[in-house]
Amino acid sequence: MDILIIIALIVAGIIMFLVEVFVIPGISIAGVAAFVCLVYANYYAFTNIGTTAGFITLLTTAIACTTVLIWFMKSKTLDKIALKKEISSKVDNSAELSIKVGDTGFAATRLALIGIAEINGSTVEVKSIDGFIDEKTPIVVARIQEGTILVQKQ
Repeated sequence: MDILIIIALIVAGIIMFLVEVFVIPGISIAGVAAFVCLVYANYYAFTNIGTTAGFITLLTTAIACTTVLIWFMKSKTLDKIALKKEISSKVDNSAELSIKVGDTGFAATRLALIGIAEINGSTVEVKSIDGFIDEKTPIVVARIQEGTILVQKQ
């Protein structure tokens, strides 16, 4: 009966360990439960069966956890639950493409270096080269660098 209890605790611990590693990452209830099951199985073996059985249980637990982890990683199970979708959508930046150096507008939000401005009737994200610019302040496009619209006070 003692051996059956130890085996059940080890199996439950390994299952919860796999759930912790592959399904619910981070320290969660499954991880704590796996730790408790595995430690209690070894404690139970040492106290109720003896030192030799305790060391055998300890070795068996370590080998079983390592073997199951390696087997699970090599199996195709991870491929079935992995996300494989690629994001192919792109941000609509047609408004930004129509803006040129020298265009004017106003800050729609406070430009705490980066904010929203309305230029040529288009609402775009801009970066201030003058520091902080208050809302509704007239601005002018100073330059466009790597897709970033740099503005200054008019």
